[in-house]
Amino acid sequence: MTLPLLSKEPVMAPVPLRHFPLALALLASAACAHSTSSSPADAPAPAADMSATAPSPDPRVGLRAGLTDAGEAAWNLRVLSQTPPSEQFAGITNSDLSFTGKYAIQGSYNGFQVWDISDPKAPALATAYVCPASQSDVSVYRNLLFVSGEGLSGRLDCGTQGVEDTVSSARLRGLRIFDISDIRHPKNVGNVQTCRGSHTHTVLVDPKDTENVYVYISGSSRVRSPSELPGCVAAAPSEDPNSALFRIEVIKVPLAHPEQAAIVSSPRIFQGLVAPPEHGEMPADIAAAKRAADSARAAGGFTATVHGEEHVLHPQFTSMLLDSIVAARHGTGAPTAADSAALRQGLPGIIAAMMGEPSGTDGGPAPGPTQCHDITVYPAIGLAGGACEGYGLLLDISDPAHPTRIGAVSDSNFSYWHSATFNNDGTKILFSDEWGGGGQPKCRATDKREWGADAIFTLTDRKMQFQSYYKLPAPQTPQENCVAHNGSLIPIPGRDVMVQAWYQGGISVFDWTDAAHPKEIAFFDRGPVDSTRMESGGSWSVYWYNGVMVSSEIARGLDIFELTPSALVSQNEIDAARSVHLDYLNTQGQPKFVWPASFALARAYVDQLERSKGLESGKISDVRERLTNAEQASGTERQEALTKLAARLDGDAQGSADAAKVRTLAGAVKELAAAP
Repeated sequence: MTLPLLSKEPVMAPVPLRHFPLALALLASAACAHSTSSSPADAPAPAADMSATAPSPDPRVGLRAGLTDAGEAAWNLRVLSQTPPSEQFAGITNSDLSFTGKYAIQGSYNGFQVWDISDPKAPALATAYVCPASQSDVSVYRNLLFVSGEGLSGRLDCGTQGVEDTVSSARLRGLRIFDISDIRHPKNVGNVQTCRGSHTHTVLVDPKDTENVYVYISGSSRVRSPSELPGCVAAAPSEDPNSALFRIEVIKVPLAHPEQAAIVSSPRIFQGLVAPPEHGEMPADIAAAKRAADSARAAGGFTATVHGEEHVLHPQFTSMLLDSIVAARHGTGAPTAADSAALRQGLPGIIAAMMGEPSGTDGGPAPGPTQCHDITVYPAIGLAGGACEGYGLLLDISDPAHPTRIGAVSDSNFSYWHSATFNNDGTKILFSDEWGGGGQPKCRATDKREWGADAIFTLTDRKMQFQSYYKLPAPQTPQENCVAHNGSLIPIPGRDVMVQAWYQGGISVFDWTDAAHPKEIAFFDRGPVDSTRMESGGSWSVYWYNGVMVSSEIARGLDIFELTPSALVSQNEIDAARSVHLDYLNTQGQPKFVWPASFALARAYVDQLERSKGLESGKISDVRERLTNAEQASGTERQEALTKLAARLDGDAQGSADAAKVRTLAGAVKELAAAP
């Protein structure tokens, strides 16, 4: 996410998501009322929807607003629980999720909470660890927990008082490392400072290196002063080759001695890229921004021009700058008119420094991105997807300390490449566009379907080829922040199915097996937090983990869902997905799903063949009967029955309308026959 909770006061006009660092700095966090949503754990399971068509009219349109009592709509999934944040985290922005064992770890701008989700209908709080920072993105590996910190107020001692000094040895901007051997009592065992902080990070477990893990740091804030962290250089690489711009950081963490974690390389994976084509805001939004800027200037407020568009600056941001001016002249009391004039004069330079985007020199093209927002590594295939401002990158991670760029795509329909997801067999990659920064309404009926969406590419010989866009199909109101955000694969065998967060657009489950024609197959949504004004809320991230989908709700807490059988997803497919068990999950460290041999797996493939008409109906019935008979048998009798069925399927594949799926089914039956 780009933006913390919106203020109760008027906020700046819409900022294109390509201005991510600016948007983050200009908007200030503000509290939301404490959520008291109750768990609907005893609610009856919804009846199976045997229609393959989405409900019409869409029940997500026109939902009642409310923080704790908003209207809800669900299709093909069930809400298992809705748990409000603990007392110390009420009203604070909830961020990303990670999982280990029976625990879900939920980041927050106030630290992190650990939930025991062994009973997904009744999550129990195990730890509420106060350690303020933005965004507190979280990852785990074995006994270690990693937490990102990027803002100026995060402290090494996890204090809540913030950091007032411009340069301070108390400030944390980088990566915190905790020992969670006793997860109820985390211990901070190390910190790694970086020049631009850590907006997000990615833990890479190299199968060739059992003694270390690697953490890729994506920092998007302004470069800190070298007086605070020696070696930090804000100049362009052309002016100083040690520039902290146009690079990521790689941290090596010795598992036996995490306190020795340190930066081991700073790969310049953006080398040679130029500024990509881009789009501005919608015409109506540009006009609204101009009206807001005119009004603000007339009232004595402050505005800034970025890429030719004028935006109103948040009063909390300008107050901070004015206070700095007063302090610099060793003054006391309120800022004077001269201070305000000095700020107006200096704002263009301040904004340019915050953007960290040097312009082209000698009349040449402007350079490309200076940072990634997020990197997803997929060690099983040796690749990573980098969502990097104006580009989607494909990286070779065979040498984990020195990732190299092997591909780059841009798209004028995208505003800010935010995150990446591979399909399980590594033949596709999906990038999301967080147009609007997570704090703006970008799913209105008037917004283009190609903007703030997902872009789906196929991967052939390590080259990306665009196929289609996917965007939440239900229009949202102007009072709902909504755009593509974090999600993960659901391990339905033989299909590419993903669950994704859309902030106040709720969560959407969609199938992108056919990369050119993605299709929504399930959803959940609430009404706006407020029907009269923009108040931030909704799902920051939602991930599948060991049979359930867990969502970090920005304002309301923790939501847990499960899929229900329908014409689009069968019970056998759900059962096969549930057979995949993970010991831990960091979605940005994508695992390869492997399905154990089971009758549910075989039946899932049969259901898919029936749905696609890949086998004649008579043969489908025969296969189901033979599987039932084999399941009721045991020992040698079961093995022989399954072996004969597998041989029959191998023969049927040649004349099938979906030979590949029939062979996959035959392979699953053979594995089942060989199972003890």
